[in-house]
Amino acid sequence: MRLVPRSLFGRLVLILLGGLIFAQLATAYVNLAERDQLLYRAGGMRLAQQMSDIVKLLDSLPAAERSRVVSVFNAPPLVVSLDRPRIAADKALADADFRQSMFTTVLRYALGEDAQVNVVRLEGAPTSFRPGPRGGPPDTPMMQRREWGRGMGQGYSPAGTFFTVQIALRDGSWVTFDSQLSPQATGMPLRLALTLLILLGTVIVLSLVAVRWVTGPLAALATAAEKLGEDINRPPLPETGPLEAQRAAKAFNTMQQRLSRFIADRTRVLTAMSHDLKTPITRLRLRAEMLEDEALRAKFAKDLEEMEAMVAQTLDFMRDASTQEALQRVDAMALLESLQADYQDTGSKVEIDGSIARPYTGRPFALRRCLSNLVDNAIRYGSRAAIKVEDAADRLTIRIFDDGPGIPEQELEQVFEPFFRGEASRSRDTGGTGLGLGIARNIARAHGGDLVLRNRPEGGLEAVLTLARIPAA
Repeated sequence: MRLVPRSLFGRLVLILLGGLIFAQLATAYVNLAERDQLLYRAGGMRLAQQMSDIVKLLDSLPAAERSRVVSVFNAPPLVVSLDRPRIAADKALADADFRQSMFTTVLRYALGEDAQVNVVRLEGAPTSFRPGPRGGPPDTPMMQRREWGRGMGQGYSPAGTFFTVQIALRDGSWVTFDSQLSPQATGMPLRLALTLLILLGTVIVLSLVAVRWVTGPLAALATAAEKLGEDINRPPLPETGPLEAQRAAKAFNTMQQRLSRFIADRTRVLTAMSHDLKTPITRLRLRAEMLEDEALRAKFAKDLEEMEAMVAQTLDFMRDASTQEALQRVDAMALLESLQADYQDTGSKVEIDGSIARPYTGRPFALRRCLSNLVDNAIRYGSRAAIKVEDAADRLTIRIFDDGPGIPEQELEQVFEPFFRGEASRSRDTGGTGLGLGIARNIARAHGGDLVLRNRPEGGLEAVLTLARIPAA
């Protein structure tokens, strides 16, 4: 499974989105942590101040008066009791609990550092928050029950953070508070979440647009480079976009113009050479006909025919005439069957396996020449040619097999070079000039494909011609 995208666009998007998401998560964490501390300080300070006021009031009253005062404050979210036993507080656990430690700090700040305070954080609402059958704890007077009910309806929520706090009075007695911090301190506010989502979405969209804007000219340059092999005279790239993209497009257009001029100049020179060579070859042919020795005359005629063939094929190879022919829809299957009939008329054995259902957009004369060169090689060196056709949505593959001696592995690429001939079985004596395979490969590549040679395990050579399905011009 590939985790890293292959395209530059995908990699830039991955880096930007990864960095943005990490930054947003870190920002959200910091905001929530700071908000949590601020809310607990604010909420805890109010609750601690309320407890401090009650403790000061109880300290100023005689013991007999305290119960009546306590009943007034005895309603959630703050339940006060004077007869609860002391609780044992675990200092290590309290220091490890952030909320409990913070609330203890603000409580000591409100009461004074000398105050004796025990704070225990509860997992759920204390039992004192649960009303009796008629509201309020058991044995609570009716008026206090009504006060309890009003308190329950106004201040208590099953969510939030609950504490049991015990504070020592001046006379040595202890007052117990069952309290609750507001539940709003525990949740993430909708406005903060919405803000982060809007910010993240906006930055993602802008990043995608920016990356596409930056990589667009590069993709256009890659496409133009791929199409350059199919048509050297294709329209130039538009020199627009950022400065770097303009410079790259300008350099590419300059290279294309130079290549086009070089090929045109080379073609003109070779055309002139071919025309000039025809005259002396014709004179030599006439003089050879006047020779009385028939054997010598035949040798001269053979050499002159070979010279004419070399001149013609060299011109075609260097001119690459296949790119000058217009693209059109070709019945490739009919083209193969026509070649098969022509070779069978001359006594050669050509077999076709497979079919081509759809027309192919290409250059018909160039394709016929490419296939003819490959079939000629198969028949010349292997006595027969077997053609296998494979038609796919994006390409057309034609395999041509022969039963010949094959080619040494180290020469499978060299045979495409002009005038290259390897072993004696593939020498000029068999009729070849060393240009047919090179011309065939040029035609294949002009159609967006390629031509490769492989030795067959059972003997013989396999020529694999791949033609891309390209739209008509």
